[in-house]
Amino acid sequence: MEPPEDKYGRTFVEVMSEKYSPENFPLRRGPGMAVVVVPTPAPQGSPVKDRLNLPIVLVLNSCGISRAGDRAEIAAFCAHVIELDLSHNNLQDWHEINKIVSNIPNLEFLNLSSNPLAEMTIQPRCAEGLSRVRRLVLNNTRVSWDTVMLLTTEIPELEQLFLCLNEYSGVSASSMVCPTLRLLHITDNSLQDWAEVRKFGTMFPSLETLVMANNNLVSIDDNKDILQRLFPNLRSINLHNSGFNRWEDIEKLNFFPKLEEVRLQGIPLLQTYTNTERRSLMIAQLPSISQLNGSVVTDCEREDAERFFIRYHLDYPEEELPYRYHSLVTKYGKLEPLAEIDLRPRFRAQVEVHCEEKVEQLSIRLDQTVAELKKQLTTVVQLSTNSMRIYYIDKCSAFGPEEMKYNTRALHSYSIQDGDEILVVPKTK
Repeated sequence: MEPPEDKYGRTFVEVMSEKYSPENFPLRRGPGMAVVVVPTPAPQGSPVKDRLNLPIVLVLNSCGISRAGDRAEIAAFCAHVIELDLSHNNLQDWHEINKIVSNIPNLEFLNLSSNPLAEMTIQPRCAEGLSRVRRLVLNNTRVSWDTVMLLTTEIPELEQLFLCLNEYSGVSASSMVCPTLRLLHITDNSLQDWAEVRKFGTMFPSLETLVMANNNLVSIDDNKDILQRLFPNLRSINLHNSGFNRWEDIEKLNFFPKLEEVRLQGIPLLQTYTNTERRSLMIAQLPSISQLNGSVVTDCEREDAERFFIRYHLDYPEEELPYRYHSLVTKYGKLEPLAEIDLRPRFRAQVEVHCEEKVEQLSIRLDQTVAELKKQLTTVVQLSTNSMRIYYIDKCSAFGPEEMKYNTRALHSYSIQDGDEILVVPKTK
C-alpha cells in the first residue's frame, strides 16, 4: 500500500513514529506503551521515553518522506542510530536532509539513493551536518559533481562513496582532496574517457577499491610513471563491460603498484576467446594479481596459464609478440606445443582367439557384452554359447587368464588392447 501523502509531503518524524508505534508491535511493548526494538547483540537503543525505542539501524525507505519534522523529536529518539536508510523517498532539499542528519550525532552510514537531488545545490553549512558520516550512498540521485566535491570536502572521515546511475559523462577536477576515501563505487555512468578517471587519483589519493563497471571506458591512456603516481594504493578495480579492445590496456593494469584484484568481463577484446582462454591469457598478463573475476588465482593455475600463454603465441610473427611473451620465455624457455592425445574410448580391438590347437585373428567390438562376444565366437570355434568358457589374456600383464564369466559385462571394462588373446575352452560334461 502506498503511504498517504499531503501537499507538503510526509516528515521523517511522522514516518518514524508510525513505523515504530506500539500498534505496529502489539507483542513487543516495553514499560508503559513503548515499543522495544533492540538489535542483538547490539547495545540498547534510544531511551524508551513514553513512545518509541528505535534500532541502531534505521530503515525508512520508500515512505514518501520529503521533510524532516521536529528537530527535538529526531534528537530524542535517534541519538543512538548508526545507520540510516532513506532511499526511494522524496527528499529534494539539502536543508531538510541536514535537519535530519545533524540531529543524529553517531550516524556513520547514510543512504539517500533514488531521492530527486538533481540540480539541488548544497550550502557548506548543510554539508557540515554530514561530517560524521563514513559511508555515503547517492546512487540514482543525479546529484551534481560540484555537490559531491563539497560533500567530500566537508566530511573529514569519509571512507566509502557510492555514485552509481547518476549519468556522469565527466567530472570536474578539484584542488581539494579527500585523503580518507578508500572505496569509490561509480558504476552505470558514462565515463568513457580515461582523462575523467585520472581525476579520481588526484582527488582520492588513498583509494583502494575502484568499482566502475558499465561505463564503457575505451582505454587507459597514461604511462607507467603516471599510473604509479596517480593510484599508489589501489588494490581492487572493477572494469566489467568496459570498451577495451587492446591487450596493451590490460598490461597497463600492472602499473598500479598494489593492485591484487581485477574484475574484467564483457569487454570486446575477449569476445573471440573461449572461457578457458580468457582466464589463462588474463592471468598470464597480470602476474601480481591474486584474484581474477572473484576467483582466487593459485600458484598452480598461474604456472599453467603462463605456460599456456607461451604456447598460444608460438606461431605469432616476431613483431606481433606481446612483451609478456618474452619475459615468460625467459622464465620457462620456449616450450613445444602439447601433443594431442585422443582420450575417446577405443571402439574395436584386434585379438587372437585360441581354442585347443586352433588360432584365429578376430576383430571384436568393445562396446558389446560378453554374451554378444560368445555369439560372435560360435562361428570361429564351432561351439554353442552354452558349451564354451572364455578367458581374457592380457599379454602385458603378469597375471594369468581372467575368466569372462559375467554375460552382461561390457568388453571395454577389461581394457582389451590390440594383440591380446581370448582363450576358448569347451565345457566338460
